Amino acid sequence: MLGAVIAGGQSRRFGSDKAVSTLGGLRMIDHVIAGLAAQVHQLVICGRDEPGYRCIADRPFPDMGPLGGLAAALHHARVEGFSGVLTSACDTPLVPPDLARRLGCDGPAIVTGQPLFGYWPASLSEQLDNFLVDPANRAVRHWADVTFARTVRYSNEIPNINTVAALDLLRVASQECPRLSFMC
Repeated sequence: MLGAVIAGGQSRRFGSDKAVSTLGGLRMIDHVIAGLAAQVHQLVICGRDEPGYRCIADRPFPDMGPLGGLAAALHHARVEGFSGVLTSACDTPLVPPDLARRLGCDGPAIVTGQPLFGYWPASLSEQLDNFLVDPANRAVRHWADVTFARTVRYSNEIPNINTVAALDLLRVASQECPRLSFMC
């Protein structure tokens, strides 16, 4: 399984590059990298240059939104012989430690409320290319519907950090639970 951090966004709502904002002394993207890397055979960063990591450009071109990163990851996975891709956005620092196991390898699957936590078979690469031809097709939830992605529910809400206020709330929560893990 290939792991892919979807990191090509412009952080408009956040106001600055949220991937490099810190939480518990680490950048948000570092939390995501650590959480995914523990569950996959290889990891790529999609849509940005991140020194020390294999980085791939969004496909078919930049600014496609998260599906551009997913398209790049699916093609990379297919070429490199991976059966599928486990994805996370760079702004979801609390990666569930059982994400790969829960999403499995039985076809497309997403986490309820966080569709960028997903598992996508590499065989969907061409189908996603065709889907992206229509400029109206840029929503991950729409892609999940088209592929009949199974949904997996977690009992704890998984925070997605789109604003500085959301990051501040997570920082407060992490002080209450110093072990900053999904299970706190």
